[in-house]
Amino acid sequence: MIIALAGRRIDAPNAEIRRFPPENLELVRTRIRSFLQANPAALLISSAACGADLIALEEADAMGLQRRIVLPFHPQRFRVTSVTDRPGNWGVLYDRVVEEAQRKGELVILGCEDESAAYTAVNHAILDEAERLARAEERAESNRVNPAEKRPRESAFPRATALTMFRPRC
Repeated sequence: MIIALAGRRIDAPNAEIRRFPPENLELVRTRIRSFLQANPAALLISSAACGADLIALEEADAMGLQRRIVLPFHPQRFRVTSVTDRPGNWGVLYDRVVEEAQRKGELVILGCEDESAAYTAVNHAILDEAERLARAEERAESNRVNPAEKRPRESAFPRATALTMFRPRC
């Protein structure tokens, strides 16, 4: 299974609407861990913003899952705009997971210029990548034959379906 995540960032200190207050950090971590344990996967595809993205990437690492990170632009610019601009010490974790993803060839940088379209483009790229990989795995599995049954084995990855009305680009 491939898990595609578009997470929520930790709330800014002056957030009028509270969606992910810092005091819910451990609750979110527990729920993400429980989800990953209940839904065994081979790969997590996500961005790496402070909050749910980085929590999921850290939990996936602890479980030995392959991780692919999609960023809209250069990692240092993303760090400033989406990681260290909110409460918490997210920078250290971000630096570690991005460095590891880069070393393993699992860092995708879209090269967006327009910040207003960049984050939507990342979400679509995450879904596109999950669907592409699921289809590739499906094709590879269909080419393998179970010798006992003399027919193709079923894919280890269920086919991903992503329905969107448009695919914004950055």
